Amino acid sequence: MKGLIETLRNIYKIEDLRNRIFATIGFVLVYRLGAHIVLPGVDPLQLGNLRSQTEGGIMGILNMFSGGAFSNASIFALGIMPYISASIVIQLLGMAIPYFQRLQKEGESGRKKINQITRYLTVLITAGQAPGYLANLNAQSHGAIVSNSTIFWLSSVVILVAGTMFVMWLGEKITDKGVGNGISLLIMIGIIARLPFSIFAEFGSRIEQQGGGLVAFLVEIVILFFVFTATILLVQGTRRIPVQYAKRIVGNKQYGGVRQYIPLKVNAAGVMPIIFAQALMFIPLMLTKFNTETTTGIASAFADMTGFWYNLVFGGLVVLFTYFYTAITINPTQMADDMKKNGGFIPGIKPGRKTVEYLDAVMSRITLPGSIFLALVAIMPAFAMIAGVNNQFAHFFGGTSLLILVGVVLDTLQQIESHLLMRHYDGLMKSGRIKGRSGAVSSV
Repeated sequence: MKGLIETLRNIYKIEDLRNRIFATIGFVLVYRLGAHIVLPGVDPLQLGNLRSQTEGGIMGILNMFSGGAFSNASIFALGIMPYISASIVIQLLGMAIPYFQRLQKEGESGRKKINQITRYLTVLITAGQAPGYLANLNAQSHGAIVSNSTIFWLSSVVILVAGTMFVMWLGEKITDKGVGNGISLLIMIGIIARLPFSIFAEFGSRIEQQGGGLVAFLVEIVILFFVFTATILLVQGTRRIPVQYAKRIVGNKQYGGVRQYIPLKVNAAGVMPIIFAQALMFIPLMLTKFNTETTTGIASAFADMTGFWYNLVFGGLVVLFTYFYTAITINPTQMADDMKKNGGFIPGIKPGRKTVEYLDAVMSRITLPGSIFLALVAIMPAFAMIAGVNNQFAHFFGGTSLLILVGVVLDTLQQIESHLLMRHYDGLMKSGRIKGRSGAVSSV
């Protein structure tokens, strides 16, 4: 307890870090306030059916990503998911279209242009999803829309688009002036906001059971703890590759080589594969105007979280996106060139092309089990639902919720620790440095 108080004091002493934390808290409070502001022309007392629709299944995930704004018919109802969908499209176009490939190589100017195109695409996607959301609202909660007129529909579409763009702006401001990745942090805040309701719902359902309901609840908490621990190990796991630097002669003295290590992450892509995979799984739902009751065929299969095809496709997308993001994050050619320029080499491996092939082979080997384990964690909530866990609470038995929660928390704590260490204060953990998705180079 004494160490925690001292750490908080050190954080408060650093003006830049203190201002960033306060700015982050302020932006988050604005986001949470907006999640409870109902669309003009909607009666919040008539939203019972909409809330029932979002208690479980894929609609429950969508509601959780928005922090409950979806079920509240809020101005932030569509949340940040349209922006994530637009980002997926732009990154996939960067693999196939030369124009986007050139923008990616133009540095800061290219990045600004890509961000501008992503924003425009976000507006188009949100404008396409907003009428579907309003149609589902009208179908699920009769009487919720006070005046079902053309003016209401036009104004609501504009407000929903503006709400999503404002949430995107909040995320960018958190990244620039706050702590952590703003978009990921807002998603995490939405997930945390739903956690207490999920726990109370599961506790209430177990208490109502006859014979061992409380024991079953305690067993679920223990299982959740082990899943949480395994997820942390997945996010922090590394494979260290030794790098020997050549001997140097200074004056008449010869110094021996220095050995360092390149920590290659088992899950170098972090939580982005599962966020993007989940965003793609929402597409059939959005095409059916968010109506899960009348869907048939493929849309029906992808609306069933416990179904075979949903989990097979979801797990496969997680594996594919893990390899995709690992290829973007880790560049073996650049790593090999940097080692060669600094006089370094991997013992037993020739510099140049052989080093590139070795690094690429190592990354492929450690990414495969990491991606498979990530996919298993992603589909674990389906098994929890089949075992009888409440649908809301089951989302935290792995899946998107837990992975985002762990990954974003570790990344944010790592940034705070970096500020402390730069000012020569003790880090958050005296037993060892916190390792987020970016990892850290260690040497001996």
